[in-house]
Amino acid sequence: MDKIVECVPNFSEGRDMKVIEEIVNAIKEVENVYVLDVDPGKATNRTVVTFVGTPEAVKEAAFRGIKKAAELIDMRYHHGEHPRMGATDVCPFVPVKGVTMEDCVRIAEEVGKRVGEELGIPVYLYEYAAKEDYRRNLADIRAGEYEGLPEKLKDEKWKPDFGPAEWNENIAKTGATVIGARDFLIAYNVNLNTKDKELANKIAKVIREKGYKKKENGSKVQVPGKLKYVKAIGWYIDEYERAQISINLTNFHKTPLWKVFETCEDEARELGLRVTGSEIVGLVPLEAMLDVGRHFLRKMEKSDAVPEKDIVQEAILSLGLNDVAPFDPSEKIIEYKIEKLEGKKGLVDMEIKDFMDELSRDSPAPGGGSVAAINGALGASLASMVANLTYGKKKYKDVWGDMLRIGNEAQILKYKFLKLVDEDTKAFNEFMVALKLPKKTEEEKRIREEKIQEATKNAIEVPMQTLKLSKDIMELADELADKGNVNAISDAGVAALSGYTAAYSAYLNVMINLGGLNDSDYKEKTAKEVEELLNEIAKKKDEILEKVMAKLKA
Repeated sequence: MDKIVECVPNFSEGRDMKVIEEIVNAIKEVENVYVLDVDPGKATNRTVVTFVGTPEAVKEAAFRGIKKAAELIDMRYHHGEHPRMGATDVCPFVPVKGVTMEDCVRIAEEVGKRVGEELGIPVYLYEYAAKEDYRRNLADIRAGEYEGLPEKLKDEKWKPDFGPAEWNENIAKTGATVIGARDFLIAYNVNLNTKDKELANKIAKVIREKGYKKKENGSKVQVPGKLKYVKAIGWYIDEYERAQISINLTNFHKTPLWKVFETCEDEARELGLRVTGSEIVGLVPLEAMLDVGRHFLRKMEKSDAVPEKDIVQEAILSLGLNDVAPFDPSEKIIEYKIEKLEGKKGLVDMEIKDFMDELSRDSPAPGGGSVAAINGALGASLASMVANLTYGKKKYKDVWGDMLRIGNEAQILKYKFLKLVDEDTKAFNEFMVALKLPKKTEEEKRIREEKIQEATKNAIEVPMQTLKLSKDIMELADELADKGNVNAISDAGVAALSGYTAAYSAYLNVMINLGGLNDSDYKEKTAKEVEELLNEIAKKKDEILEKVMAKLKA
């Protein structure tokens, strides 16, 4: 999934599992939605559901969950320890991958409008989706709870953003719903080598964004803590036989996870304590883990231009995430969990021998386009290797910054090429589907021809991307030939050759597909573009090899 949104609706039912299952099933019915967690609470009489998916799918699933909750939950008979104002009390949308907060605000507005109009439920927008500052805070909106809703609806200040503003029998049953967009919340516990909850609490009061201290007269005054976007308390966990600093990190972009961990270490040291590790409760975005891994690698003066899984492993080790319970990236990192649930395996997931076997069979795909992309990935990988063999060597200290940049750019290129390995085969398969369309009537012939032309253009665009990315490899290889470790200079040359092979292979795939197009303007424009690109890449390849050979002979 290129775009992922998380949704965490809280439903006012935590005791009747039949009701909870029906609500969750309504969410699960939507394609491209994955329910990651269902957490019912008897005392709170509330269930928190966590699901992710594509923006459109999450939007539909949220509406279906709210609709089902409105059908099954009657707020007139609801009692629980947690504050609430509706059958679906709150429904936040959270950007995870490939989407912005603005995208999530739009989703919140569209779902809110639909819930208000189609279900007749009063809807308040909160956090980033709020129309007024005084409505940003959930607690402020929920003040008075369900029981105070009849009076709240009479107050012009608290007129809902969507839905009816007058108390009626429908609202008496459903209550109101708060919908919004917020940052990802990471539930994070830092482990201490003590059983003393009070010591953990001392650290929590120092690090959290809003703390309190006692005045001489015994009253409390609010004081700023060390870390913004951090809520924290200290507690003791019987299961682990130790105290923890329990933290909610509400914006890991502004206050990164590694900063929280290191600040806890500093404060623990001041009290004669030691942090033994930490624990992530629930799931965590890949970006947050990569940020941690890169921080600690650079702190050790090691290159972070390494494979993604190596960076994740460094984060796990550095935060001590296996201290009290095993940390399985495939279960704890959102993106990896989705991949696991999807169960999809592409060509790039095969072992090399299996891929070669598949390639050598009489099926036309995978073919030259996929091989072109593989050559590009090989060239990018070699470029990253040379950069990493240069970074950290005292002799090349002046170019360490360049090597980090080159290495990371090469890693990004590698993953782009790997994606194109499967994209090329997918494009060919779509072309074959178009060829098999019926052609008995004139209308069927027309539709078939349109689909063939469309699929042919797509089959051209994929190798075009490979060709364009190959130019980026040449730029990196050229810089490595100038500045890279001389002991790995031959590998810079091979990176350039792999990039050139990718480019020429992609060029051939573009040209063979151009022959099947009717659009003469597109054919002429594309043919000219690929000729110019290939010539430019060929020229750069020769220049790089000349530099490499000069250093090999020196």
